[in-house]
Amino acid sequence: MSGFGLAGPPPAPSIPGWTHLRTGKVRDLYSNNNNEILLVASDRVSAYDWVMPTTIPGKGAVLTQLSLFWFELLEDIIPNHVVSTEVPDVVIDRAVIVQPLEMFEIECVARGFLTGSGWNEYQNNQAVCGNHLPTGLLDGSQLPTTIFTPATKAEIGDHDINIDFETAAISIGNDQAQALKDLTITLYETAAAFAKERGIILADTKFEFGCNALGEIILGDEALTPDSSRFWELSTWAPGGAQASFDKQFLRDYLVASGWDRNSPPPELPEEIVEKTAQRYKEAFFRLTGNVF
Repeated sequence: MSGFGLAGPPPAPSIPGWTHLRTGKVRDLYSNNNNEILLVASDRVSAYDWVMPTTIPGKGAVLTQLSLFWFELLEDIIPNHVVSTEVPDVVIDRAVIVQPLEMFEIECVARGFLTGSGWNEYQNNQAVCGNHLPTGLLDGSQLPTTIFTPATKAEIGDHDINIDFETAAISIGNDQAQALKDLTITLYETAAAFAKERGIILADTKFEFGCNALGEIILGDEALTPDSSRFWELSTWAPGGAQASFDKQFLRDYLVASGWDRNSPPPELPEEIVEKTAQRYKEAFFRLTGNVF
């Protein structure tokens, strides 16, 4: 069953001069005659491998503008895929023109704190993706060191699967896997230090990398957004349970409490949940960039 539900993905809007390539959970991709890609972030939101039937107004623009902020901040570490921010008016603020990349077939996750699927795995075997951890950690504990916890890239409607480094190396080659691990940890620790100065804990985050036509590793997709990261309130952080957050964990918590079984198409979201989710995304943008969205 598709993660878009029984109706399938929504029709991508027509954009003059651009040909629609594909629709993902959140983004729509287009190409032009110059071998460029128009990457459009929609207001769709996904959780538990499903795309919700209700959108979050302004979300696509927040993701795009926050990614651009981080791309600039981190460009001394790794180049990114952005070619231009001059996009058609119909997708202004929520799209970028990027270079085509041959994407690596793993998601690169860095964790500095124990939570989510990592916490679940730790409770079973005191390790996360092959990284053995000390005893006595709690949900929300800071880890002794940043760990690399890659995952497979699932098709829409399927589940991403956490894997260890060795499995990632088999998939993409040992040298490439080591390079992505080093980049992921460096990017995470640089961003985490920046966020901490602004009163936010970057608990974990996901990056996606690809190679350009010259074979260089490039940072693609999005970077350090509330969709791809867990942002916690530093002032109230306390290991042992849920943390005050500026990401879509609020939406996940609502869905769990709603009784939805996660196997059938998700329910429409109440207006209150939509508004509070949007507020958290905009608060993350403000706290990190200093600008009101």
